[in-house]
Amino acid sequence: MLNIDIDNLIPHREKIKIVTGVHDIQDMSAVSSATVTSEWPLYDGQAADSLVLIEAIAQTAAIVEGYKRKQRGESGVKGWLVGIKNAEFYVDRIPVGTHLLILLESKYSFDNYGVVEGTVKCGENILVTATLQAMRLNDDDQQ
Repeated sequence: MLNIDIDNLIPHREKIKIVTGVHDIQDMSAVSSATVTSEWPLYDGQAADSLVLIEAIAQTAAIVEGYKRKQRGESGVKGWLVGIKNAEFYVDRIPVGTHLLILLESKYSFDNYGVVEGTVKCGENILVTATLQAMRLNDDDQQ
């Protein structure tokens, strides 16, 4: 696990903050982790709805972008507008205590717009694969 201050890179805080660790980060990719808790959004008292895994991918993308911005001396990302281009879910629900690995690859970006592909796994089991489109809401002149 890398010693990265996630809170300094993304705008998410508890209860919406899902990603809790970063294992690898590059300019165009990252591997992060999370563990499902009863505090997660879409938790129904038994398990979390798998739709929340889209947020795990989006947060990992924000970590990559925030990391790159910090390397350039800019602020972290204050917000994203995210759309799901496509997604394939292999489970409906994820039990509390499930450890997740989020693998992300940035496909391309232009100005404040980017497209990423993400996969969320539990062990060797793939839980979701998705392609997300994201628009960064803050510019450097709005800090």
